[in-house]
Amino acid sequence: MTKNTHDADVAFIRALAELLNENDLTELQVKRDYAEDDSLNVRVSRKPPQQIMAPQAMQAAPAPAASIAAPAAAAPSEAANADPSADPGAVTSPMVGTVYTAPEPGAAAFVAVGTQVSEGDTLLIVEAMKTMNHIPAPRAGTVKRILVEDGAAVEFGSPLVILE
Repeated sequence: MTKNTHDADVAFIRALAELLNENDLTELQVKRDYAEDDSLNVRVSRKPPQQIMAPQAMQAAPAPAASIAAPAAAAPSEAANADPSADPGAVTSPMVGTVYTAPEPGAAAFVAVGTQVSEGDTLLIVEAMKTMNHIPAPRAGTVKRILVEDGAAVEFGSPLVILE
């Protein structure tokens, strides 16, 4: 490999790292084929800030003995809030992209908490590679929670909405 190719590869890897940070992604993987026996495989990854902070929050000091009964009653709802993807009504992102809650800026959102939806109704849009992908409701129900903000970056499998 020549120095020019090496310099171009380093610049390419730096550009991938910048793309990773700018779009708040956790991982990118690219394979470049130069010739029959010459290729470059690159995987750039990082841990998202939410995953780094979550274990610290879980290691809180134990509750005093007098207040053990109250936190035990609240534990089921806290468990649901801790991992919304485990909720049976979770609608997850089928791709990496940017989520939009309305069809265009300034328009009313597709859904709000409490909205009744039918199977196939658009819940959100996920933009990936300049393509607007409508995320349909997998079944009829009521929107219990909206877990993403308009314009936020989402990963594959990220919970978007909870249907009841």
